[in-house]
Amino acid sequence: MDNKSMMELGEELNEKFNDLTEYCMVSGAINLDLYNEYDVKRGLRDSSGKGVLTGLTEISDVKGYQNKDGKKIPCDGELYYQGYHVKDLVASYEKRRFAFEETTYLLLFGELPTREQLRSFEEVLTSLQELSGQFVRDVIMKAPSANIMNALQKSVLTLYSYDDNPDSTSVSNVLRQSLQLISKIPMIAVYAYLSYRHFTFDDNLYIRTPDPKLSIAENILQMLRPDGSFTELEAKVLDIALVLHAEHGGGNNSTFTNHVVTSSGTDTYSAISASIASLKGPRHGGANLKVLQMFDDLKEHCPDWSSEGEITDYLKKILNKQAFDGSGLIYGMGHAVYTESDPRAVILEKYAEELAREKGQMEEFYLYETVARISKNLIMETHRRYKPVCTNVDFYSGFIYTMMNIPRELFTPIFAIARISGWSAHRLEELVNKGKIIRPAYKYVGTHEEYCELDERDKC
Repeated sequence: MDNKSMMELGEELNEKFNDLTEYCMVSGAINLDLYNEYDVKRGLRDSSGKGVLTGLTEISDVKGYQNKDGKKIPCDGELYYQGYHVKDLVASYEKRRFAFEETTYLLLFGELPTREQLRSFEEVLTSLQELSGQFVRDVIMKAPSANIMNALQKSVLTLYSYDDNPDSTSVSNVLRQSLQLISKIPMIAVYAYLSYRHFTFDDNLYIRTPDPKLSIAENILQMLRPDGSFTELEAKVLDIALVLHAEHGGGNNSTFTNHVVTSSGTDTYSAISASIASLKGPRHGGANLKVLQMFDDLKEHCPDWSSEGEITDYLKKILNKQAFDGSGLIYGMGHAVYTESDPRAVILEKYAEELAREKGQMEEFYLYETVARISKNLIMETHRRYKPVCTNVDFYSGFIYTMMNIPRELFTPIFAIARISGWSAHRLEELVNKGKIIRPAYKYVGTHEEYCELDERDKC
């Protein structure tokens, strides 16, 4: 090495990297006015924010408007699974103990199971839960990730190597793979979190296997907790949360990702891993974490939770990009489709109140209610919006998980545990209908240049 110190060399390399970053920023910038000039639907949305139609599905339907005399009228949100309103499904499920497995059956096969069909289906799922000790040791416990979504991706991709027939895209083979993933993902998520805590913070490591007599929701709680205990209400609320997160139309980012990747003919493990990658993003599955972080910041700046004036001032500062993360967003408020209400949020609000009563956290529940009420009007006034603003599913889900002492690192993985049912249903739908490879177009707006030889480029 020459006379330059390591620090000087580091500074020089850092400066060069900063130059590369600047070149990247400049060369990658596109004049956003061109989207209007060429009528390009940025983000696959039209000027009103509505998604551009790119496919057909029978799996679920999401409605936020009614059409009357050719006009779109805001209405209470509606969400249907295979034609059944999720509100009616949950009302029926309340009469029984657990429902996520039945919801999964409905999404995959298009009809509600009989008692015998459900019993048989649950037996199949239970039989597929097992993970070998070798897989747990060599895949989950090695190089644990602080972000459990990355651990899920790694584990799902590695399961390819444990499959005797990983590449076949026959409906029979993909259904087998899908049921195995639906069954194993809860274990993988919990084990990945426990391994991360053990190897990073020296927490005690305990690995509890799933109990075949318990539901998926119950097993998540019993595997996660040192003593394996949970209340009946906790398990019920988690089960309903899984039901509500299981599916949300073919156009949401992670499900559309699954359609796109599936249409290329790739294997199930790659397709599901791609969906997990999409769901990890804070604009998608990670949104409830932002809600909790926002409330943490609110509590720090508004210690008097009964003061609506303080809360209103704080929320105004958020909208004016003067508080929290400077984004100008009140997280958990508003939705791309829903207007008057998000049916999932309406249901979760009810269960959040029940859980808050059991946990003695009604004061915090009332804080959430106050923020939701004030935010609706503030957002419309600040942004001069005429479309109603409602709480979305992320507003209450993080609060619910926190009351159940579920660590924040598992919030988005729980979303994935639920949504894999929907992803699997859409993958199978894409394969059954033998769709074309999905290939949208991008308009080129750059310029064509004559090639310039390396030694001449200073003059070009």
